[in-house]
Amino acid sequence: MKIKITEQDDKKLAFTLEDADVTFANAMRRIMMVEVPTLAVEFVDFHENNSAMYDEVVAHRLGLIPLVFDPKMYNFTEECVCEGKGCSQCQVYLVADKKGPCVVYSGDLKSTDENVKPADPGFPIVELLEGQNLKLDAIAQLGKGEAHIKWQAAIAAYKYSKNNDTKFGFIVESVSGLEPAYIVQKAAEIIETKAEQFREQLKEVK
Repeated sequence: MKIKITEQDDKKLAFTLEDADVTFANAMRRIMMVEVPTLAVEFVDFHENNSAMYDEVVAHRLGLIPLVFDPKMYNFTEECVCEGKGCSQCQVYLVADKKGPCVVYSGDLKSTDENVKPADPGFPIVELLEGQNLKLDAIAQLGKGEAHIKWQAAIAAYKYSKNNDTKFGFIVESVSGLEPAYIVQKAAEIIETKAEQFREQLKEVK
């Protein structure tokens, strides 16, 4: 297989994939979208919220805020050394404490890990009027887009070359805190792992 990058920035990556078939191309597309792990808010503990929005709505908005993080620093909770109890290796706390009148933005969230932060500080969460307050603690964990859209890593698409059915043009746009180049690389690693697991299982077939 051959890969040639045609466009790249922090949010978007375009490349051509040659000497491949549609099965591999579609597997890459799906894995980039829903199997590359990302970090997102999973639990929210409200200490005070007398805004116009219910707790559930605010929590939903928090979950959809893409978070920048170092993938090497976090494990899935169920695979962590803490055995799912929760620790600094599998979760991070984000806190907010604001008094109205104001608009609470994603940039108002303070993290226990300085390397974890919203991908954009300008996402609006809720508007607070005079006398309204919002105070909360949120826990972000690793997850996959196949479990919930808030963990989706990217939007990925491809098209066939008009003159070559083994050549595909890919566009990958990050909708998470991960760079698109990392998402493509991680997807390739996941495919390799799946192939190796399948190969080992075949050895057990008699």
